[in-house]
Amino acid sequence: MPHNFQTRIYYEDTDAAGVVYYANYLKFAERARTEWLRVLGVEQGEILEKTGVGFVVRRCNVCFMSPARLDDVIDVETSLQKLTKARITMRQIISLNKKILVELEVELAAVDRKFRPTRIPADIINIMEK
Repeated sequence: MPHNFQTRIYYEDTDAAGVVYYANYLKFAERARTEWLRVLGVEQGEILEKTGVGFVVRRCNVCFMSPARLDDVIDVETSLQKLTKARITMRQIISLNKKILVELEVELAAVDRKFRPTRIPADIINIMEK
């Protein structure tokens, strides 16, 4: 089930041309993924503290189609595409008034405190599979 996260575009998000600086879309997507997990009851800091497992971006494919501008309120839709014992793949669509601005496919990898690959805790997998 997709999760939606809305955010406003502020002056600090824009570049000299008055549009959102391309790298900021990655920040919006990160916030949306964090909020998706939070809605599921998964707090990343808590997981890291209790289990030593964290998530890092392994791969990110981004397709930019149209810019957002100052004061726009954008929507970031996040949906789970694939879940394995050590990786999570998500599709994210950033849109404005239902017009797609940016599409992302983001693969996260589970790592331990030394940044070595590890398994996602079974209870977290169970929550995400629901």
